[in-house]
Amino acid sequence: MAECKATMTRRNPYLSAALALGLFASLPATPAASATGPSSGLDRNRELQACAAKAEANPDGAKADAMRWQEQGGGDFAKLCYALAQFHAGEFKAAGTQMEALVPTLGKDDPKAAASLLGRAGWAWLRAGDQGRAERLYGAALDKTPGDTDLLIDRAFARAEGERFWDAIADLDAALSRDPRRADAYLYRATANKALSNYRQALADIDHALELKPGDPEAILLRGNVKALGGNLPAARDDWALTRRVSPDSDWGRAAADNLARTAEVAGAKGKEAGKDTAKPKSP
Repeated sequence: MAECKATMTRRNPYLSAALALGLFASLPATPAASATGPSSGLDRNRELQACAAKAEANPDGAKADAMRWQEQGGGDFAKLCYALAQFHAGEFKAAGTQMEALVPTLGKDDPKAAASLLGRAGWAWLRAGDQGRAERLYGAALDKTPGDTDLLIDRAFARAEGERFWDAIADLDAALSRDPRRADAYLYRATANKALSNYRQALADIDHALELKPGDPEAILLRGNVKALGGNLPAARDDWALTRRVSPDSDWGRAAADNLARTAEVAGAKGKEAGKDTAKPKSP
């Protein structure tokens, strides 16, 4: 059966212009801004936002822009832009290293700015395959902004990647106690419970997720997978068929189609074997 991975599939928002908005909202005016007038800080903000947006669509172009900006005195903001471009180019270790290095300066006077950088560095290291370093960075970010729901969910994801599912569930419990309307947190907790063979709790979490986000194909696919693991294959096939109808061209729709095909093949093979057995002559 082509079911989802035992670990969670994080719909993490990628490093984009949102970082520029979140970071600059908490940064004080830079010396350059004070020397050249009140618009300088806004200019830097706009430049970082533009570079961050370009990093998603054209990482190499954004790298070139960041290098030019750094030569023109862009300083740490130009370095951050370069790190964003590295992330989108798949250079996750380099991006994570650079973002970590920028925390003491760009996050010096504001815990939220520091947490933002630490969390995004954690995501880069997780993409690089270093779950331990990612978890440490998420922990450091949570030290700066305790109880941050997104960071708790991110750290849960990192913990699940390391197959520490109970620890992941603890973070998700904390996140949901702060924001019980997070459908994604219910879905991630369902995946962790599934990995622990807690199928009843997993199904309850999926029901909560679907109440908050009706028709979510990822949740319906996961529900089918959990039902199959629990031994209810007919109900699982109903969910997979529903996933195909709801979102046929998505990854979840394709996984559901694969599950249906594979289970049909298994059923067909069993039917043939049963037919052979009944066709055998009985011993006298």
